Amino acid sequence: MDFVKIMKAKAGSMQKKLVLPEGSEERTIQAARILVDERLAASVTLLGEAAEIQAAAGKKGVNLNGIAIICPKTDAHLSAYAHEYYELRKHKGMTEEQALIDMVDPLRWGAMMVRQGEVDAMVAGAENTTGNVLRAGLTIIGTVSGLKTASSCFVMVGLDRQWGADGALIFSDCAVVPDPTAEQLADITQSAAQSCREFLGVEPVAALMSFSTKGSAKHDDVSKVQSAVEILKGRNPNFVFDGELQADAALVPSVTDKKAPGSPIKGKVNTLVFPDLGAGNIGYKLVQRLGNAEAFGPFLQGFAKPISDLSRGASVDDIVATCAVTLSRAK
Repeated sequence: MDFVKIMKAKAGSMQKKLVLPEGSEERTIQAARILVDERLAASVTLLGEAAEIQAAAGKKGVNLNGIAIICPKTDAHLSAYAHEYYELRKHKGMTEEQALIDMVDPLRWGAMMVRQGEVDAMVAGAENTTGNVLRAGLTIIGTVSGLKTASSCFVMVGLDRQWGADGALIFSDCAVVPDPTAEQLADITQSAAQSCREFLGVEPVAALMSFSTKGSAKHDDVSKVQSAVEILKGRNPNFVFDGELQADAALVPSVTDKKAPGSPIKGKVNTLVFPDLGAGNIGYKLVQRLGNAEAFGPFLQGFAKPISDLSRGASVDDIVATCAVTLSRAK
């Protein structure tokens, strides 16, 4: 499965609009040129001072033709965006004056463009921390209706074809929520299921994992996963799931029969939900290194509209790939 090629093809066919808040960052500018030249987006907008963006582009020999530039400090939308931000945050003590100051921040501006439908997706993080990207997304874009938790997933590909969807699986959450509550685990599972549909193109079958299978161990960490399963049952989501399950009980049909007889996920799991960030992070790295799998992500999930965070060490190709993935999720 050539995941990036598939996502690029999908993004190119959809022709959605993208904003890149770190507009004067050199790798971001180079990525914007590629996105436009390869027609992966209907439009690409860089945020920042035009002179700074042009200077950075000149250093890399990048032609900015066909790439939009917006300076939040001088744009005609500033007053309207600031008022919308004030309305969103006034219950937290936000004033109109402070909203006007805060709104010139490129991350907030980009998130507001997404909220207002001026663009369809936002990608940032080449210069900003994950926390800053998440805060902008959560305060302005918000989460999917019915969910309170933003999380992440990795797309693991290149495994033996007996696993997941032709050797591809969703691993979640491996990067955002350190110690999720039962309700957060339920939210993460629902978001991961949607990611499975969007990234793997198959109906999700999710396993909520633990070091226990169906009560074989007693511990607060086990009870948390059990509670998450009960919460999901109450929500009646439109995908198959089961838990709590050890990894072998989730993945190996013969072990499923022994440890969780009658489980609806037997032999069909394509989405693995980890009980905490330690398990998720360790799990994906072990599979990546020992299983010789490719790990794409982390991709943010659970937001009302698509945004993505980058590693600050991301290459130009990494940024292009992440932008294509994010654009592919736009409605």
